[in-house]
Amino acid sequence: MNKIKVAIVENDEDERFFMVQSFGGAGTFELIGEFGNGDQLFDWLANAPQVLPQLIVTDLNMPGKNGYDVICEVAAHYPQIQVIATSTSFIPATREKCQRMGAREFLLKPDVFIDYDSFVSRVYELVKDELVKD
Repeated sequence: MNKIKVAIVENDEDERFFMVQSFGGAGTFELIGEFGNGDQLFDWLANAPQVLPQLIVTDLNMPGKNGYDVICEVAAHYPQIQVIATSTSFIPATREKCQRMGAREFLLKPDVFIDYDSFVSRVYELVKDELVKD
């Protein structure tokens, strides 16, 4: 089975650590980058990495380029990459805004770190039909 190539953009080091562990341990994703904000992501993308992610999972609230910036710039310059936005608070208008801007989906972050495995499973279910190549 081909793994989905994913990049994570999250400024909170603890949350990023648990995301990296869960995506890496799922067996369905290949983590190809982890970044503290959108600025770091776009610096990396500008240097033409050998492999682009198929999916970017980004926090919304970060210093520098935030998740909304990530959604807009990826949609404009890398339309082949899907973006899933995340946050600790859920407001239906936020989900709608993210999707209008080009995000594949908006998901609420888990309340506790042990729930990241189920979060990663949900992400996989959302994108597998479009991104998994036989």
